[in-house]
Amino acid sequence: MINKIIASILPYLPKKFVWLFSRRYIAGETIDDAVRVARDLAGKGMVATIDHLGEYITDIKDAEAVQQIYLGMIDRFESEKLSVTYSLKPSNFGLLIDFETCFELVKSVVEKANRHHSFVRIDMEDSSCVDAELELYRRLHKIYPLNVGIVIQAYLKRLTGDLQFLAELHSPSAPVNVRLCKGIYVEPPEIAIRDRKAINKQFIEALEFFFDRGIYVGIATHDRALTDTARQLIKKYSLTSADYEFQMLYGVTPELRSEIIAAGHQMRVYVPYGKEWLGYSSRRLKENPKMVFYIIKALFKRG
Repeated sequence: MINKIIASILPYLPKKFVWLFSRRYIAGETIDDAVRVARDLAGKGMVATIDHLGEYITDIKDAEAVQQIYLGMIDRFESEKLSVTYSLKPSNFGLLIDFETCFELVKSVVEKANRHHSFVRIDMEDSSCVDAELELYRRLHKIYPLNVGIVIQAYLKRLTGDLQFLAELHSPSAPVNVRLCKGIYVEPPEIAIRDRKAINKQFIEALEFFFDRGIYVGIATHDRALTDTARQLIKKYSLTSADYEFQMLYGVTPELRSEIIAAGHQMRVYVPYGKEWLGYSSRRLKENPKMVFYIIKALFKRG
């Protein structure tokens, strides 16, 4: 209860204080920080997906600036000879301002990834963005099926329709690549399930849906109950490393992450960086209030 109370007020506290929490989840504010973390992960047998933090911009000129950041990001990681993928939030590319402009800006990033045989993941955001983000993926997947992926959130009540939408896009020549996660945005009860057991049930049902249809899936969860069940399903379907991977957030459940890697599974780690870290960190804290313990521990160490 104390953790939850502190978690609820932390976003309103000075940023220097909040950073004590955030630095566990964020590579840093610069691309140099992201390169450092990606290199460290690679040395430990993991791959990274890099995200430049930011979302819900209100000026389309800002979207053009974000586009340049991503194009430069690809150049930097190619020059470093680090094998990574990239994650982006369409609202940071102007999705809610002008869809066509957003499409062209994101397309330019996917085009560049294609030239380098790399990959871009379109992150899923709150319910105001879901339909537009699925359409954005549909259009990009038609052009670059091997270089772009999408995210599906298991807590949404619309899940069945979203699964069918992806199944219809999938084919041997144009395979779908999806990250399956629970979902973190606070949504009203008519849109999203709130009960953990019910969400987990939908997560597993979606996972089997993808496995059964040969759709590559990034199993994105830190819930041991889900990772254990996923590992059982991997055996049931006799899957290989070409069929799936596990995905986790930087700084979250490192012990479970190590255990999954030791069992021979691929692991991709979501590595965010940038100056717009406050909103991302606030969501992480609300999702896992127990992390307050680490903040308090850090404070005592500084003292």
